[in-house]
Amino acid sequence: MFKGKFDFNLDFLKMKSPSLIGVDISSSSIKMVELSKVGKTSGSYRVERYVIEPMQADSVQDGAIVNMETVSESIQRGWKRLGSRCKKIALALPASDVITKKIIVPAGQREEDLEFQVENEASQYIPFPLDEINLDFQIIRPLPNNPDEVEVLIAASRKEKVEDRVAASLTAGLKAVVMDVEPYAAQTVYELIQDQFPGGSDDPVIALVDIGATVMKTNVLHKGESVYLRDQPFGGDQLTQEIHNQFNLSLEESEKAKRNGGLPENYKTDVLQPFCETLAIEVMRAIQFFYTSTQYTEIDYILIAGGCAAIPDLDKVIAERTQVGTFVVNPFLNMEFSSRIIPRQIKNDAPSLLIACGLAMRSFDSL
Repeated sequence: MFKGKFDFNLDFLKMKSPSLIGVDISSSSIKMVELSKVGKTSGSYRVERYVIEPMQADSVQDGAIVNMETVSESIQRGWKRLGSRCKKIALALPASDVITKKIIVPAGQREEDLEFQVENEASQYIPFPLDEINLDFQIIRPLPNNPDEVEVLIAASRKEKVEDRVAASLTAGLKAVVMDVEPYAAQTVYELIQDQFPGGSDDPVIALVDIGATVMKTNVLHKGESVYLRDQPFGGDQLTQEIHNQFNLSLEESEKAKRNGGLPENYKTDVLQPFCETLAIEVMRAIQFFYTSTQYTEIDYILIAGGCAAIPDLDKVIAERTQVGTFVVNPFLNMEFSSRIIPRQIKNDAPSLLIACGLAMRSFDSL
């Protein structure tokens, strides 16, 4: 996402190679995606490889790595399963670890002048000393009503947040050359998923709801840009816990049963259906917070991603509760697949791979 240049030891933020693997470090697994371009069409991609490697519980909490060893081991196992020779990767920080701000500056500045202005602006609103943060920026666009000025996005994160992810990768034998932010990685895929919902509004307001193991992340997009972000502590672990409570299984057995099936007949009515209803209420709550926090009064579509999005008919339950058209995200819908990919499996896994796919697409940035 960011392409500014600062002399803050941010070499890992810059692209070093046209080929890299997108790596999403979530709370329950490591997700990796490797893409390639096919033909001469700018938007034609092929999924070369992907993998979802389970990770020990509580290795990552609230987006922070708390057990470096288990995270590194999971990254290493995932990379070996992936079967790629590429060792350069793109990572992302959760939005909660990054402070962002948009500023307006004169267009046509020399690079060193722009850097000075961004640093000066950052020092005014970031509550940490500049030597304790990684700072980056990107020129977004000229102002429509004044081409002599440009809009610049500044992003800053505590160094330890960045360094933990870089260190986990290095220990696994991989090199992070890009550090993105999760919502922006999801936005990168936005153009690929626009045709997955019906036409209507020229500039639809889209709620992208990523439902992971422990957190539900809502990112509302308008004209392809994020206008609202919110995290809620709700996810698939609640379903695992309920299976554990209802059927006297260990948490590990409950997680496996949730994914692979084999639960008693009353599972759907007594456990899964109430969970889906509760999840739909959480989505409705996120939408209401969006309405009360912004000038927007309507959402045109809801796109659901994350592991929970694979639950059969969850989209219908959310649509009924919210009265908003709801669709399951598939970032690979218009892509080709290498012979290594099993189409039925990737269709099931696709909603979980949104961020990893967005990170993999950083291979094709024009620098």
